[in-house]
Formats: sequence, C-alpha cells, structure tokens
Amino acid sequence: MSRGKVTVGSPQDTLIEMSETASQTGEDNNGFYPNSERILLQDAKVDKHHQSKDSVYFRDGVRRVDFVLSYVDEKEGERKQERRKLYEANLQKAGLELELEDKSESEDGKTYFLKIHVPWEVLATYADVLKIKVPFKINDIPESREIPASWLFTPFRLPGDVMNPEPDYFTAHFDKSKIDFFLIENKDTFFPSSTRNRIVYYILSRCPYNKEDKLNKDKRGIKRLLNNGTYTSAFPLHDCSYWTKSQDPNCENERYSLYRYWAQFFRFYKEQPLNLVRRYYGEKIGIYFAWLGFYTEMLFYAALVGLICFIYGLATYDDVVWTKEICDEKIGGEIVMCPLCDKKCGYWKLNSTCNSTWQSHLFDNTATVFFAIFMGIWVTLFLEFWKRRQARLEYEWDLVDFEEEQQRLQLRPEYETKCTSRRLNRVTQEMEPYLPVTSKCARSMLSGATVLFWISLIIASIIGVIAYRLAVFAALASVMKDSPTNKMELVGSIITPQLATSVTASCINFVIIMILNFLYERVAIWITDMEIPKTHLEYENKLTVKMFLFQFVNYYSSCFYVAFFKGKFVGYPGKYEYMFSKSSGLRNEECDPGGCLIELTTQLVIVMAGKQVWGNIQEALLPWIQNWWSSRKARNHPESLYSRWEQDYDLQNFSQFGLFYEYLEMVIQFGFITLFVASFPLAPLLALMNNILEVRVDAWKLTTQFRRPVSSKAHSIGAWEEILNMIAVFSVVTNAFIVAFTSEIIPRLVYLYAYYPGSEPTMEGYIKNSLSIFNISQIPSAHRPDDGENPAWFNSSIITTCRYRDYRYPAGDENEYKHNMQFWHILAAKMAFIIIMEHVVFVVKFFVAWLIPDVPSDVKARIKRERYLVHEYLHNYEVEKLKVQLSQNGSGGECICPEVATVKHEVLSECLT
Repeated sequence: MSRGKVTVGSPQDTLIEMSETASQTGEDNNGFYPNSERILLQDAKVDKHHQSKDSVYFRDGVRRVDFVLSYVDEKEGERKQERRKLYEANLQKAGLELELEDKSESEDGKTYFLKIHVPWEVLATYADVLKIKVPFKINDIPESREIPASWLFTPFRLPGDVMNPEPDYFTAHFDKSKIDFFLIENKDTFFPSSTRNRIVYYILSRCPYNKEDKLNKDKRGIKRLLNNGTYTSAFPLHDCSYWTKSQDPNCENERYSLYRYWAQFFRFYKEQPLNLVRRYYGEKIGIYFAWLGFYTEMLFYAALVGLICFIYGLATYDDVVWTKEICDEKIGGEIVMCPLCDKKCGYWKLNSTCNSTWQSHLFDNTATVFFAIFMGIWVTLFLEFWKRRQARLEYEWDLVDFEEEQQRLQLRPEYETKCTSRRLNRVTQEMEPYLPVTSKCARSMLSGATVLFWISLIIASIIGVIAYRLAVFAALASVMKDSPTNKMELVGSIITPQLATSVTASCINFVIIMILNFLYERVAIWITDMEIPKTHLEYENKLTVKMFLFQFVNYYSSCFYVAFFKGKFVGYPGKYEYMFSKSSGLRNEECDPGGCLIELTTQLVIVMAGKQVWGNIQEALLPWIQNWWSSRKARNHPESLYSRWEQDYDLQNFSQFGLFYEYLEMVIQFGFITLFVASFPLAPLLALMNNILEVRVDAWKLTTQFRRPVSSKAHSIGAWEEILNMIAVFSVVTNAFIVAFTSEIIPRLVYLYAYYPGSEPTMEGYIKNSLSIFNISQIPSAHRPDDGENPAWFNSSIITTCRYRDYRYPAGDENEYKHNMQFWHILAAKMAFIIIMEHVVFVVKFFVAWLIPDVPSDVKARIKRERYLVHEYLHNYEVEKLKVQLSQNGSGGECICPEVATVKHEVLSECLT
C-alpha cells in the first residue's frame, strides 16, 4: 500500500527538455514523427553510441522506455507494414510517444525495435480508468506486531530498504480531477515501472490497427498482431544489468537488488523481499512467491515431525519382535512359503524377506498413525494461516477492493475472431460475438472425450507396468532359484525379486509419466483453444481443470494401485485370481509378509524425487542454454552496443502460462506430501529441501533468464486455493485407508489385544498367526512349480504344507480355506479405525478453521481506518476547494453554512446555492 518518492528531476525541467528534444529531432509534441510517418534518423547510430548499453531511455536521455515492440521487415510484408503503420498511428493518437531503432543498429542486422514511452497525461488518465490506488497520507497507525525474541531472527533478515523500498501510506483510487489531493512529489517517479508497463499494455491490447472510417472491433490488440506475425515480440524492459550496480543515476537498480538479495542460492536462509518483488513484477507474481515462501515455511514443521517419526523407527529398530521372528533361522527359516507365481516360482523361506521387513519398520510403526493425524491437522493450519497471510498482503498491496471484472469482461482476441455470430450485449448495448449453444456443447463434449481418452491411456500404461511387474518377477524368481534364500548380492546390498521388480517398475512408470505429461500439455492447450473460451479468466480455469485432472491421475495412479489394490485381490493357493485370465499365467501380485507399505514408499520416493530433480534441472538449465545460444552473436561482435532492449529481446519470453506451470508443480508436490504421507514421513523433508531450492531457482530465472513479464494484479492464488482444499480433505481419507489397509498396524493390534494366547500381551507368535496353511498336494498340477524351479533344500516328501499371507481356515476344517473369525475382526477394526480417524481429524479441522479468523483483527482495523480517512480527507478536500471557489467569487472565503464542517456532503450543494 505504499509508493516510492525517488526524485530524479523536477517535472518542469523534464517537460522543457522533452520539448527541446522534440523540436530538434522533428518530432511533434507527442514524440511521434510528423504526419505519422516513420522516419529513421540519420544520426541515430551516432546518438546510440553516446548511450550506455544499459540505458532504458529514449535517445534524448529523458523519456523512459516503458515498452518495446520488435519486428522484422520482410520483403513481401506489405500487409504487415500497413498494419504496423496504422497501429502505431493509433498509438500516437492514444497519447503514447514512440521512437524507432533501425535494423542496422541491431546485433542481428534485421530486427527493428520500437520504443514506447507513456507521458504523464496518459498515465493519469488510465490510472483513473483502472482505479489504481495511490498514496494520499502517511500511515499513522503504529506497528503493533512485536515478535518475541526477535533478535533470534536477525540472521534471516534483509536490509530495511530492500524489504520495504517504499514508505507506508494510506491509499485511495487515483482521480485525475483531484490531482492535488494525492502525495505527488515527482510525476516521473510517482507511478512505479510495473504500473507504467501495465498501463501501456492495457492501451496496446485495445488499440485498433485499422482506419477510423473502417472501424472493425476484431482488428485490435497487440496479441492479434503477435499471432499474425506483424510484431515478433512485445515486452517491458528490465532495469540495468543484474550482475552489477549501475553507475548511471538515471537507471534504477531494483533488478540488481533482486538478484543480490533474492535470486542467489546462498541467500536461501534469508526472507524474501516481497514488497520489492511486487513493486518490480506486480502483484500476481508477488502473490505466487509469497505463497511459495509461506508453504516452504510451514513445511519446516511437517518435516521436523516427520523426521522425529523416522528417528523413532530407527530407535526401535532392534526391538521389533515380529521382525526378529522372520529373520530367526529357527522360526522364519523353518516357515516354507507358497510360490508367488505359477510355473517359474518355487517354494521359498520366510526369512528371505528379512531385510525388507526391517526396512518396512522404519515407516510402518506406531508413529505412522500419529503422523497421519498430525498431517491432517497441519494441512488445515497451513490453509487457514495462508488465508490470514493473504488477507494481510491484500491490504498492504492495495488489493482489498480489487475485483477481476475487467478480466471477466475482456474478450479474448481468439474468441472475437472465431465467433462469427453476433448478438446484443445487454450491459454495453453493443453487438458482440458469441458462440452458439449447440457449438459450445459439441466442443465441450469433444474436449471431455479427449480428456477421458488420455486418462484411459494412463490407466492402460499402469496396467502395462503391472503386467511388467508380474512377468519380470517370475523371470527374476527363476534366475535366483539357485540362491539358498532366493536372493542375490549386488554392490554389497541384498536384492530380492520383489525389490528389483518394484524399483525397476517404479523407474519405468516415472519415465512413462513424464512422456505422457509432455504430450498431454500440448493436447490440453489444443482442446482448450478448441473450446474457444470467452475470457482469459475462463481460459485459465478450463486449462487448470484439464491439466490438474490429468496430472492427478498420471502422478498418483501408480501410488493408488500399490496402496489400495496390490495384494488385496490375490485369492489363495489353488484358487488364485489372475490379471487377465488363467491362461495368461499372470497372477495378481501379493504383498510380502512385511506388507506393501515399503513398496508404496519406494514408488513414492522415485516418482516424487524424480519429478523434483528433473523439474529443477529443466527450469534452471534449459533457459540458460537457450539464452546462451541466442546471445552468441552479440559475443562475437563486441563492437556492437548490444542495447538494453536487445539484451532483453534475446532472453526467454515469460508466457501467460508461466505461473500456471509453477503453481501446478507445487500443487502436485502438495498432493504427494499429504495424500500418501502415512507411508513416508520423510516426504515433507524432501519437499522442504526442494522448495528451498525452488524459490531461488524461480527467482534466478525470472530475474536473469526471462524477459520482464507484464505486470498484472491478483488478490489471491485463484482456483488453486480450492484445489488445495480438495486435496486436504481427500488426504484425510487416503491416509486413514493407508494406515488401515496398507500398513500392518491394525492386524498387529488385534493380535496383541485379542488373539495373543498368553496372559501378558506381547507380539510373540504374530508371524505364524498371520500366515495361513495350505496343503501342497491340493495345488493344481497346472500351477505347480516346474521341475528344477524349486530350491535345493525343498523335499516334497518331507514338506507337505506351505504358508501364505491371509487369515483362512486350514485344510481338513469344515470351513476349509474360508476366512476365519480373526479376518472379520481385523476387517471390523480397520473400518472402525477409518471412521474414528476421519471423524477426529475432520472435527479438529473444522474447529481450527472456525477458531482462526481469515482476516487478522489489526488488518480489519487498518482497512476501516483507511476507508474512514479516505472519506474524511476527500470531504475536507472538497470543502477547501469550495472555499477557494467562493473566495474567487468575492465571498471572502467564508461559507455561510456552518454545517460545512461536518461530513454531510449534501451541505456542499446548499452552500453553492
């Protein structure tokens, strides 16, 4: 809610210099050339070499370059030339001042650069139209937020001039008719550069490129001209070089400050200069980094608790009774397990899963339940505290009264072009294009069918990976049959068929995910374009739904399979369930006695960590290589000036989807650390380390590798907030089911308190109790292990039974191979746990959400105070203005109405009479 007051020179001196310059160069008073003709100055080359390569001013050194358009004048481009001539003439009529740089002065020798300056009168007019808030009084409310032991945070603080580059003001909507009401010290610096380029872009996006006598509302806007190749790019300029502070007093150094205090990785422990980010890039980008920083801060607490739970698993590593039984040669070494696949798998001993059982305990212990409940509450606290942080930013950044009406009403150029039908707009009373209902429905149905088709591709790929797991597991089991424990040594580690299959399948699944994601991005944009959304806001919302729905299924489907389907539909020896049919020989996968949780952990780590590593490499390395390649000519010609606009032209364009992909990446990560966190307590720690790097990588590429984005307003993170709320609610359900059905906690508790045969409950005998017995002679011959597949220790004449993971009656019982009572007791306990956990967490969530107000009390007080002052000061301003008018009319400045001192505005009209 503040504005800068940096003085460069008096407005009067600036206007005199602009007038003198215009007369010397033959320009008219608006800075354009006579008769709208585009004349190249003969001495441009000489003037240019007198400039600094980082200059952001016209050749007169006074008027700042607020925007740059570039184009290549093709030999057969008469139509484009005509468009440019008309467009630039209309820009001149709108009040903008233009200056052209000849192609001979560009480093590639073929690109023209048209520099645009917006004078004060135009700024004031459009600031009034756009209701931009500006300061009218210094904030007189004392800062009441005292942080206990604030000295502890000193190492994380940044200098005050970086954190708060502007004083703190009360603000009001700019009114050109009340210009002396506002605190204007220097018109040149009153509006920051981000506001200036937003106003210029507003004009560019609405300016027509046809003659007045042939007015066609379809032929308008810089986006249309960029799409049809009339211009090659349009961008606002960065400040001077980011790597060194400019010695030019006329050159602002906000970009250098951002690079020094924000975009360097060794500043990872420092707070972000959000006010400077907002001042330089605008509120929309500022809100993103505020949210990302707050999310990273909250991850610290989740990561700390998750690390404690992991340490608990390590500390109790040697005290786990059931693991000792599995690894014991006299217990687990004597238990013969049934084959895990048909034909190629032989009988195996339980102690072959010793290592995976130990590893599973690190994540599958009593702390898992606590952490799942904690994360359900943490998500609520994160979302509620973000609402409060967002409300504070809305006030501080003058967004309280901001509404996105202009975004909702502004039609996309593509919509205007493709919609040939016209109808009367009841609001504007003008004919406007519209899409017929039949066409809209047909396009929506085609779009939905396309999305379903691609989601079916994901499901097909998951089925393919499952088939791979089954086939490879059978092959590995056959290869390792000669090992005494059906395992092999690899680089000092023990690799089992289960582990090798799980790791390779997860890696293949990750590669498939990235390929499908790459292809679908293009498809999602194509089908969204095909739907022809009416406004930019509608376009973003449609694309958001399509991309998130696809990526949700793409990234999480393999984890859902391992968590909720693997090992759940297996059957039992003699009556196994098959993936396709019995003839396929691909039996549904089983979980080993250690449970499926360790496989879910493996899947989660590979997909989540792989996505984060690949994303950071792609974000940091790809733009750098592209910029290095595009700027190579400038390095080969050091005699060239390589001006500021040419340097920015060679940078990557920050597209309208730039922030969209950043939000999408973080929301997908948020899903990983909430939906499946019960299986991997270290997931928040991985996310924290990634986000510490992510903040600086995003800052670095935005400051150094991308053109300066056009400033735009946003008062929140938009539709992503609702998506986060949806994931938060869904995560409570998924974690409750993971603890109940994927973890082994519930069966262990049921055994401990209901089925332990001794007087004092312990976990001794749990392993044998959890494994059912099957008579080997009852296995059909078509599914028995082939000759030579069984290990050397197996003797069929001695070993007549094998065990499998289930709770069923043994052979010979009247309920032979049916589920026993313990199975139903465990199932009832699992369902009871899900209901209790969900209700407890949801009750706490709703209570916390009710307890924490969305808007802090001090912010409410400040908003009321500002509104009161706006009303009061405007009233006093009108009274003083009235007194001046009366004084000029000979009344001596005395108002005959005593009520004029009150806040009743109606009295003013009475005074005038």
